Amino acid sequence: MADDPFDEVLGLEERFYDEGYKQGTEEGIQAGKIEGRALGLEKGFEKFLESGRLYGKSLVWASRLPRTSAPQNASSSTSQGRGDSSTDTDKGEKQQLPLLSRNARLEKNIATLYALVEPDTLSTENTDEAVNDFDDRVKRAHGKARIIDKMVGEEVSKEAHQTRSPASEGNKEGTPEGPATKSPSARPAVEF
Repeated sequence: MADDPFDEVLGLEERFYDEGYKQGTEEGIQAGKIEGRALGLEKGFEKFLESGRLYGKSLVWASRLPRTSAPQNASSSTSQGRGDSSTDTDKGEKQQLPLLSRNARLEKNIATLYALVEPDTLSTENTDEAVNDFDDRVKRAHGKARIIDKMVGEEVSKEAHQTRSPASEGNKEGTPEGPATKSPSARPAVEF
């Protein structure tokens, strides 16, 4: 009774289970690495895109700061002498954004924003310390950009670009008032 011919057949299910488990684990590890790399590339691209957007804003704001060495009447005469935009492009004249008001705090914030997101100083290493430093700098740059937006008075952020329709806010009929059959208790109480 040392070699039972049915031992191999009776252990067949367990053997196939172990074999499948081992193969699934190996394939899962490989698929996880591929998916992790793809997700890492996607998130890294999004982060660098955002830092580039902030860098571009800092360059535009810096170019709009009034220069102390440039004569003021030259810039004011070109801005006053503008016609409609079709004739400006036909003549080949440069179109410029209006200059920002002279403000030391604004200049300091723009310089700080520029320093935070300058591409040459941002690390592309994939270490915990470098990633945390990058995220911290972009987060601080967002704060500076919000401050500058408010100081300049040109608040154009991601939220401003998103359009919300009344239908997406829960109104069934798509009107600002919502459904016509509102209960009196649902209306806000207005007292004068």
